[in-house]
Amino acid sequence: MKTKEGALAAITKQGLLPLFFYEDAEVSLEIIRTLYRTGIRVLEYTNRGPEALENFRYIIHALESEMHDLYLGVGTVRNVQEAKSFIGAGAHFIVSPVVDLEVGKMTHEAGLLWVPGCFSPTEINLAYQHKAGLIKLFPANLLGPAFLTAVKELFPGQLFMPTGGVELEAGNIKTWFDSGVCAVGLGSKLIGKDMMKSRNYTALEANAKTAIELVAANRS
Repeated sequence: MKTKEGALAAITKQGLLPLFFYEDAEVSLEIIRTLYRTGIRVLEYTNRGPEALENFRYIIHALESEMHDLYLGVGTVRNVQEAKSFIGAGAHFIVSPVVDLEVGKMTHEAGLLWVPGCFSPTEINLAYQHKAGLIKLFPANLLGPAFLTAVKELFPGQLFMPTGGVELEAGNIKTWFDSGVCAVGLGSKLIGKDMMKSRNYTALEANAKTAIELVAANRS
């Protein structure tokens, strides 16, 4: 049974959340297998194309016979209908680019971790008041670590994760962790479009190992 506490602990322990979408279900599964081999135990499959829901069902079904300890959440959930569909498909947690309180309510009722995206102190406060276990700072490259340093103390106990523009580079990752995040979200800088298109799993594995090492060396 994948719980909200388990998902949050997995993200915090790992210190990074890989996220991606690819239109081919089998390639998507192979990307996840590759990441799993490097030690990744939690990741986000984003709802970025018409194939996303069926792909997600295919991947979740595959996890039943392999990678039992992997937490697989879904991202880019913008409304209640999308949340309902992916929760029904077996999502282990829900990530949104925005704060939609109905999505939060539905996710909480399902016993899952809700990770809304925030860009302002007002949005953070709304998510905080409605028990978001983890808040995604998005797009992180526009906000920057200094933003979190300035507002973090206003929300005691709240966990944060930047997504969008986080670099696969020691200085950038260290600055984010020094600002107080519990993990970093890594999308195209980790799982590049060309890498997926060319099925370059060797390069993906190397990138993932680099990311794991960078997080381990630079988290506070």
